[in-house]
Amino acid sequence: MPMYAIYFNQQWVGDHSEEWFMGRGPLAAAAVNEIKAAGDYVFAGGLVEELEEAFSADATSGELVFTDGPYAETKEWLGGITIVNVADKEAAKVWAGKIAEACGWPQEVREIK
Repeated sequence: MPMYAIYFNQQWVGDHSEEWFMGRGPLAAAAVNEIKAAGDYVFAGGLVEELEEAFSADATSGELVFTDGPYAETKEWLGGITIVNVADKEAAKVWAGKIAEACGWPQEVREIK
């Protein structure tokens, strides 16, 4: 069965009150629990928002170099990801839709090769 990554960029989240976010937590947890109950769950998690806590590893020069902070200056960065193992693209769409509705922001989906 193919695996799909369902993810969002932090910038897609938008500005909301703390109460709004607190209301979304249980909805997102319920969506993940539904994925688990169906046996399609591989992994789910949000990423630390503080970019200064990120680091990069780059060996393109022939020498391995670790750098604090994000790899490149960018206007968007990954906010969270869910990996599902499902029968087909249609099943991935169902889970992506449930996650998008629960979180309240868009999700992008790509098959993992």
